[in-house]
Amino acid sequence: MQRTFNVTGLCTPARNYMVDISGKVEQIVREYILPGKYFTINRARQFGKTTMLNALAEYLRTEYIVVNLDFQTVDALSFKSTETFVAAFAEEILDNVGTFPEGIEEQLSSFVEGTARIRSLNALFRTIKDWCGKTEKGVVLIIDEVDSASNNQVFLDFLSQLRAYYLKRPQIPAFQSVILAGVYDIKNLKKKIRPGEETGYNSPWNIAADFTVDMSFSADDIASMLLQYETDWNTGMDVEKISRLLYDYTSGYPFLVSRLCQIMARAVTGDSSKAERARAWGEEAFQDAVREIVKKPNMLFDDMTKKLADYPKLKEMIYGILFQGKKYSYEPENERIRIGEMFGFLKERDGQVCVSNRIFEMKLYNLFLSEDETETRMFTAADSEKSQFIRGGHLQMELVLQKFCEYFEEIYSDADDTFIEDNGRRIFLIFLKPIINGSGNYYIETRTRNMKRTDVIIDYRGVQHVIEMKIWHGQEYNRRGENQLLEYMEYYHLDKGYMLSFNFNREKETGIRTIQIGSKVLVEAVV
Repeated sequence: MQRTFNVTGLCTPARNYMVDISGKVEQIVREYILPGKYFTINRARQFGKTTMLNALAEYLRTEYIVVNLDFQTVDALSFKSTETFVAAFAEEILDNVGTFPEGIEEQLSSFVEGTARIRSLNALFRTIKDWCGKTEKGVVLIIDEVDSASNNQVFLDFLSQLRAYYLKRPQIPAFQSVILAGVYDIKNLKKKIRPGEETGYNSPWNIAADFTVDMSFSADDIASMLLQYETDWNTGMDVEKISRLLYDYTSGYPFLVSRLCQIMARAVTGDSSKAERARAWGEEAFQDAVREIVKKPNMLFDDMTKKLADYPKLKEMIYGILFQGKKYSYEPENERIRIGEMFGFLKERDGQVCVSNRIFEMKLYNLFLSEDETETRMFTAADSEKSQFIRGGHLQMELVLQKFCEYFEEIYSDADDTFIEDNGRRIFLIFLKPIINGSGNYYIETRTRNMKRTDVIIDYRGVQHVIEMKIWHGQEYNRRGENQLLEYMEYYHLDKGYMLSFNFNREKETGIRTIQIGSKVLVEAVV
């Protein structure tokens, strides 16, 4: 069977190219299952939770009885009442487990068939207690997609019973471990029911151990997956380079890694020549894949849009980080940060909050800009004349800056300083978007993004351009910016770099000038 890169549902080594997660499974067993912990695996959408849970279940079956459930397969009517939930849960156990100690199968069947005298959660848990007491192996309960039930009172009552039996484990038999998986952290259940609320939690699951296993992929993990593919297809790709690019753009987000690989692999078939296979996995093809994943809809980005609409304060924070260079100290108890991390949008870097990966940044920039572009004259001006900025397939960056200066002076000459300081960089990106759309990508160098300066890296058909955008703060600051830009030019092996300054000095000299510094050329634009 020919293996593929998979981005939907369960991944298996026999069918799919995938990262070896056996080390992570063993870590979960060692740190959580053996000590008998109850815990949650809450990760963002399409982060490999189901694949991890199934690998864990298979690993455990030699030593434990495993009940591996998916609440998405349970009928919604099963959560309508305690009786229907007890019947459905008992049926799932019967379907998952082959043999039972004497009397247990009959008790569970009576819940399903409706012949039990009482079908309450207490009766169900008494049966579970008897089962755990009679079996020689420990019983591990895994429930995937708990989100589908987490706004239901019956499910909350079920969690309360799990908690009660966990606390009584020194005296009575109970599950060895319980694992609940989903996007939402159980302690944020009330937030899921009413997203607009600012205070209060509704969680009977405060016994859960913190789950700290890193489920993202490292560059080495990605390389190991690419080597599997390379063994089958012999493309001649630079595995180390492509795996590093994949990591740099995704920070190891499993769906994004696999989807980019899936896009590039489309160009390779049994009839592909050696040159075609090499091109399919080259850097230019990678940038094409990045452009496609950002441009085309998918469930992950659809969910992102919905979540930002549900949580406007989170959206406001992300907007401030991206466009205004605002800095937020990382505090996990801050509600906006907590929610942003839970959805996979935000992470911590050097004590500060940042967007979790470059692909998300690019998508968020496009999303925010699309909300503004239909109302801005800058977008219209660039869109109507975009053909002049491309010559012989190359982006004329100096002309882009020149025309931006002209349109900016014409449209925003009467705007106050505060408006420009808050919106200048956004306006430039709106101007840039229709020019490179379809053939180029851009991203922001996060290490330099702040209230004073931002570095934009543009990749247009494999050619990179570095632009430093900054708020003018005097000659000395400007010289430091030039030196920083020279370092980036050296890093990217460029002979020409660009600066765009928003200067509020009334005696400023606007327009374009060129500076020669050694063998490097800096093109500075001032508005």
